[in-house]
Amino acid sequence: MSITKSRKTELVTEYSRGTNDTGSPEVQVAILTERIRNLTEHFKTHAKDIHSRRGLLKMVSQRRKLLDYLRRNDDGRYKEVIQRLGLRK
Repeated sequence: MSITKSRKTELVTEYSRGTNDTGSPEVQVAILTERIRNLTEHFKTHAKDIHSRRGLLKMVSQRRKLLDYLRRNDDGRYKEVIQRLGLRK
């Protein structure tokens, strides 16, 4: 359900804006998206796991807040992240 350290490092290097960037909204959204996709797969076999579903909803909400922040401050970066991650909105 969680992502491995190597996968997280890959996401940070792929979505970072600089060499030491690990906390930009793009990186955070990419990590949250990976975790959300993993949990979605988990729910295909464990439909009654309500406790994990609550965590999924919190992650989706956090990602939405980060994307709203990014859209308010730099619409170009927002559109790029949405396109690269394959998100709908």
